[in-house]
Amino acid sequence: MSRSVVYTASPLLASKTPVWRSKFIVAMIALGFVGLGARAAYVQVFGNAFFQRQGEVRFARTLELPANRGKILDRNGLILASSVPAASIWAIPEDVEQDKPEVRAKLKELARLMDMPLAALNAKLADEDKTFVWIKRQLDWEVGQKIAALDIKGIYQRKEYKRQYPEGEAAAHVVGFTNVEDHGQEGMELAFDKDLAGKPGSRRVIKDRLGRVVEGVGTDVPPVDGKDMQLSIDSKVQFFAYQKLRDQVVANKAKAGSVVVLDAHTGEVLALANYPSYNQNNRVNLSGEQLRNRAITDTFEPGSTMKPITIGMALELGRVRNDTVIDTSPGKYAMGGFTISDTHNYGALTVDGVIQKSSNIGALKVAQRMAPQEMWNVHTELGYGQKPQIAFPGAASGRLRPWKSWKPVEQATIAYGYGLSASLFQMARSYTVFSNDGRVIPATMLKSSQPPAGTQVFSPKTAELVRHMLWLAAGPGGTGQKAQTVGYSVGGKSGTARKQAGKGYAAGKYRAWFTGMAPIDKPRIIVAVMIDEPSAGSYYGGTVAGPVFSEVVQQTLRLMGVPPDMAVKPQIVANAVEEPL
Repeated sequence: MSRSVVYTASPLLASKTPVWRSKFIVAMIALGFVGLGARAAYVQVFGNAFFQRQGEVRFARTLELPANRGKILDRNGLILASSVPAASIWAIPEDVEQDKPEVRAKLKELARLMDMPLAALNAKLADEDKTFVWIKRQLDWEVGQKIAALDIKGIYQRKEYKRQYPEGEAAAHVVGFTNVEDHGQEGMELAFDKDLAGKPGSRRVIKDRLGRVVEGVGTDVPPVDGKDMQLSIDSKVQFFAYQKLRDQVVANKAKAGSVVVLDAHTGEVLALANYPSYNQNNRVNLSGEQLRNRAITDTFEPGSTMKPITIGMALELGRVRNDTVIDTSPGKYAMGGFTISDTHNYGALTVDGVIQKSSNIGALKVAQRMAPQEMWNVHTELGYGQKPQIAFPGAASGRLRPWKSWKPVEQATIAYGYGLSASLFQMARSYTVFSNDGRVIPATMLKSSQPPAGTQVFSPKTAELVRHMLWLAAGPGGTGQKAQTVGYSVGGKSGTARKQAGKGYAAGKYRAWFTGMAPIDKPRIIVAVMIDEPSAGSYYGGTVAGPVFSEVVQQTLRLMGVPPDMAVKPQIVANAVEEPL
């Protein structure tokens, strides 16, 4: 039997407890409840937005829904650039179980499918960031499907779009390309990037730590696809022009070349090609030399191709007529400490003959009948010394000094194409003044439905007279006989300009030009050709650039359905007269 204990006999229990102690305990308990209530109110009411954001940062993601980039089409609706689905591979390195033999075998197959060294793949998986690393972007969609079938833990993929360029290097400088993020980098892809790109959509989702979507939250914002763009380029003309340019550059062991084809009525660019070029579908080891759109970005002294413009000015001002006689004897002309020469002593030439024989002395003597300001005004109206008003990146303005600073010798040299600079594109555009009854029209890379108004620079009569001179220059006795073609009358002017080197000119380095139009009575196209540093013998514009002009004119007019205006028989003269510089 247990002993009974009388607790009240214990001095500790028998002592009287202070009232404040019980109140303090109750107060602390109450305060704790108040604190918990306040915290709950803060979390649920006042600070709710903060905690929602923190939760979303850890689990919620906004997925970008990529917009399909607009297509780039040629004038006939053929595709020059389009987007196709692509698979981009990424990984969570810490989840890839590389220590397992079966995983190592799958990784080896993964590297093979991506055309990637296994060592490079392992290096990416050893990245410092163990939670995310890109393995390879924009693989073919079919390859992505094969990779998904490997079912490697920690290896994932994302659907993206990549651009394809069916015309390849032939249209590379016109179309340009995009980077891996689908943003335009060159050409029309860059110039109209905003319109082509469209607007991406978005989707709010909750993901687990492996990046898998658990559920969607909120309302999806659908993407807005980019707009399709139709260029003025004719892909058939473009390909043919590029092919003939490339062959001529290689045959003449030249450094580079360019060709521009314009619609003489609308100013639409039917072709614009450069060599060397590049393939946008494979840009490995791409260099700046390949990227340069020389027809638009590079400027040169145009040489004798400027003489028709000089003569046109004088005709318009009434300072000469086409039958005015100019004495070019003895084939040399001393001026300002310089001696200006012709290749031959042509003696007395009519103004027609100055263009036909390409006489430097004849051109400068015609220029001396005009004031510097008069010449400068016309050059400016034709677009020289100004950036072309064309929606294309990198277009150069060239150089045309203010007329007040011209010395007499500068006015003389400008008359035959030295002392100013222009791009091949500017030269081609300026010749629209002769094909449009004296109106120079703006050039465009986009397909146009209505002919532009243009600016009246010369009278229709002046334009007709200069076209006749261009026809003489490309005919028997002229310097551009190799520009003749089968079935179509042509007119044009060759040019051969020494290349500048420092303050002087490089020995033995030239640029050969030919700019002209066809058919000559009612021009439908303007073609300008430039060959840079031909080194296989001849370097004159008529013999080096003229043949490219001939072939491009003939093929382009046939594709346009222009009926021949001459009896279909060969017009090419084998022994062309070499032209002056």
